[in-house]
Amino acid sequence: MPTVGDDHIVKSYDAQLKTLRDILARMGGLAEAQLDMALAALEARDSETAMKVKAGDAAVDACEQQVNEQTLRLLALRAPLADDLRQVVAALKVAGNLERVADHAASAARRTVILNDNPAMAPTRSLVRMGRKVQVMLHEVLGAYLAYDADTALAVHGRDQEIDEMHASLFREILTYMMEDARTITAASQLMFVAKTFERIGDHATNIAEMTYFLVTARPLDRHRPRRDVFDGGV
Repeated sequence: MPTVGDDHIVKSYDAQLKTLRDILARMGGLAEAQLDMALAALEARDSETAMKVKAGDAAVDACEQQVNEQTLRLLALRAPLADDLRQVVAALKVAGNLERVADHAASAARRTVILNDNPAMAPTRSLVRMGRKVQVMLHEVLGAYLAYDADTALAVHGRDQEIDEMHASLFREILTYMMEDARTITAASQLMFVAKTFERIGDHATNIAEMTYFLVTARPLDRHRPRRDVFDGGV
């Protein structure tokens, strides 16, 4: 029985699908690098590195455009079905999520520049830890997607709640600083924005996990994704 990634009789078809995956692999590497630089800039209070993140966003956008063009070409010329159609649809969705990951990394970097004009705050350490966990999620899910690894995708999906809980805990920690000293409000509010961007990157990694699972198994991942709103009274 054929499985996802099997060769086709028409070799040019395989070449086109490989080109699509190569673009996504490059795009994933760029998105990971953007997040890594954003985290390094935040941790080291390095505005120069933060500005490089903003400059690197265009390369990720260019990759997304290439994915869009390649998938349209495949749909128009090959009319893919079954496994092949899932590969094309997954590529579009994964590219869209990676583009948003890069956007969020650039947003975190812009906030870092503002943070560096203010005194350092202790919650930054917790924020960096959260960001590193999200970074691991992103790296693992991209590996799962490229390797057709449904089990790893499932494991990454299961860690989304941990990131949501870290975000809620960090929100409370930062809010405490704001309440105790009004002079921290500017920096604290920027930390909150950065925390939200990392939480959203975790969501995009989880979306890629869901798409990977569907790509490999032809079944939607029906596990519930519980969410906690930091503004709920129970948090």
